[in-house]
Amino acid sequence: WESKIEYLAHNTINEVVTSISGVPTWTLVLFKRILEITGKQTISEVWPHLELYMHGGVSFTPYREQFRKIIGKEIHYLEMYNASEGFFAAQDIPGDEGMLLFLDHGIFYEFMPVGEYGKENPQTIGLDQVEIGRNYAPVISTNGGLWRYLVGDTIQFTSTYPFRIKVSGRLKHFINAFGEEVIVDNTDHAIAEACKKTGAVISDYTAGPVYFSDQHNGCHEWLIEFEKEPADLHQFTIEMDASLKKINSDYEAKRYKDIALELPLVTSIPIGTFKEWLKIKEKLGGQHKVPRLSNDRKILEEILALTNNFAHP
Repeated sequence: WESKIEYLAHNTINEVVTSISGVPTWTLVLFKRILEITGKQTISEVWPHLELYMHGGVSFTPYREQFRKIIGKEIHYLEMYNASEGFFAAQDIPGDEGMLLFLDHGIFYEFMPVGEYGKENPQTIGLDQVEIGRNYAPVISTNGGLWRYLVGDTIQFTSTYPFRIKVSGRLKHFINAFGEEVIVDNTDHAIAEACKKTGAVISDYTAGPVYFSDQHNGCHEWLIEFEKEPADLHQFTIEMDASLKKINSDYEAKRYKDIALELPLVTSIPIGTFKEWLKIKEKLGGQHKVPRLSNDRKILEEILALTNNFAHP
């Protein structure tokens, strides 16, 4: 993957590039390498005709401002929702968070309310029963041979006429160790709001639970790679916590007077830590992403061990 980034950077510098598509995290890696090679300040200096970026794979919310700065001019952004199993949806109205669900692409959709996940006989519903704002896991049958296949994402409908959706997370990526039911869509928006209010810029993050002890209630622990650190990490944490409470009423209830959850524990980790972790897992590049949320501490502990290695080579 690293040699691929290098090859892409060197071989596209002198091309007339008008559009680009990819996962935001890896696209930023490519952009930064191009700027290193050329000595330019913005991508628009390298590709003056760039006018469209099509993105998917992870939420664009935490990265939107970063892209505006690194590109250096206003361009169009369109979100796509596709996978190896099919092309499901795409943004049809620029600026609207919903993506138009493709109903004529050889895919039959069912939707499993996330509360059904893990049950022996989970129930699904059709498009005629979906509700705006509820979390569902898409179940697909396709003309390519898949039969009632669970994609693994969670989505919410933003409109039912026509059917528009947004990706809210992954079935296995959540924190509910204390009944707070925090999903990736919540944390992406909370971290974006904290960045906006403190001037911070993130590269990537992961979070998980800190369990109850004799001395303390539980909390969430966040490991964040900052492109630009906030001047006051504690204030960043307060802003992120406040935004999360505003978004998620279950989280707010658990945070009330620290009854179950205390203020999150946020640690700034060295740039490159997540990349090193992905490399160790043999998942560097392409569609592989750092899991944003976990309901246990396995990933947190692995990454914390890596940061200790960085600190004590």
